[in-house]
Amino acid sequence: MALFAVFIVLVFLHTLVSKWLENTPITVPIVFTAAGIVTFLCLPELHDRQVNLDLWLRIAETGLVMLLFTDASRTDLRILKHIRNLPVRLLSTGMLLTILLGGLGALVVFRGLSVWEAGILAAILAPTDAGLGQIIVNSPRVPAGIRQALNVEAGLNDGLSVPFLLFFIALAGAGGNSHTALSGLIVEQLGYGALVGVGIGLLGGWLLNVAHQRSWTAHSWQQFGVVALPLLCMVASEAVGASMFIAAFVAGLAVQVGFRDASKHSVAFTEDWGQLLNLAVFFFFGIRVAFAWPEFGMSHMLYAILSLTVVRMLPVALALAGTRLSRATVLFMGWFGPRGLASIVLGLICMEEKLHTPGVNDVRLAVMVTVLLSIFAHGLTASPGIARYARRIEAMSSDAPERQESAV
Repeated sequence: MALFAVFIVLVFLHTLVSKWLENTPITVPIVFTAAGIVTFLCLPELHDRQVNLDLWLRIAETGLVMLLFTDASRTDLRILKHIRNLPVRLLSTGMLLTILLGGLGALVVFRGLSVWEAGILAAILAPTDAGLGQIIVNSPRVPAGIRQALNVEAGLNDGLSVPFLLFFIALAGAGGNSHTALSGLIVEQLGYGALVGVGIGLLGGWLLNVAHQRSWTAHSWQQFGVVALPLLCMVASEAVGASMFIAAFVAGLAVQVGFRDASKHSVAFTEDWGQLLNLAVFFFFGIRVAFAWPEFGMSHMLYAILSLTVVRMLPVALALAGTRLSRATVLFMGWFGPRGLASIVLGLICMEEKLHTPGVNDVRLAVMVTVLLSIFAHGLTASPGIARYARRIEAMSSDAPERQESAV
């Protein structure tokens, strides 16, 4: 109860200075992660007990599902038609190379890891974070095509990582499903997830639009109707063994087909409550970081640096080869691939599987250090990075791909 009280007080205090903080490089995840660390240091009773893993996993999953639905519902489908080449490159070549390079890097840095443990670590850290990247996605100074491409990538790559993660866990001997083929996992997690998302998004959007057109629904209740859709995706996905993250993002795209005003009228409720859940995750993450701090070593820090730079930026550069995008754009898209909520959720999924292998502790610690470093590094560089990139865009010729996409 004391921990809950601290979190509520922190939310209230942050509300008081939120406008002032918006004009600083200090992001909300930085505040709540740092607060979690300080809370651990100030409450001695936390030193002797673990935070409830099941509750933390459910909070994290719910927050990510709501965030993905919200981001997708704000994605302009007309722009998406013109930039589909970029997300496909990032989600295919880019992601596969990220997992491959991440696994190779893990084998080099952690000599005691097996191939499958290295794959687990790479799969957990492959997805980018939609929440940490919101400042990029919402900035009008970044070309619309680049913003939407990064948003779509962050919305889908966590779900795409799940089959790889489960496959590597199975082969590491944790889940007892080593006979399950990767193709089967892809069909279940991605295929079923997409079908669930399309079905709930289209039907839910159509029903909301009918009720809105006929004035059956009070304006305030439309918010509850929309917030129910990503939660329905969670329930339906668990029932059929699909990825709830893929389902939520696809539903956010599909709901616009039947209910174009979804983001304008109702997403605020979803975004606010989803944000509150995300803040709780970062707060508890800070507590976990402080608890594990004595175990962190130089190898974990080295891998975190590699994961956020070479492992991310080189695959992005190779995936974007031939697009005629400038070096500044390639560097911008490569750097701003933060690791956050998605990696926390996948890490918790891995812990829930009760993986008992020699290198599992290094996997856990490397994930924590990487996410921690990303929260601060990407948060503090977001505003300066946008400003510098915007100046590069202004200096480009009118026929540059970035200029064309920003005008779509």
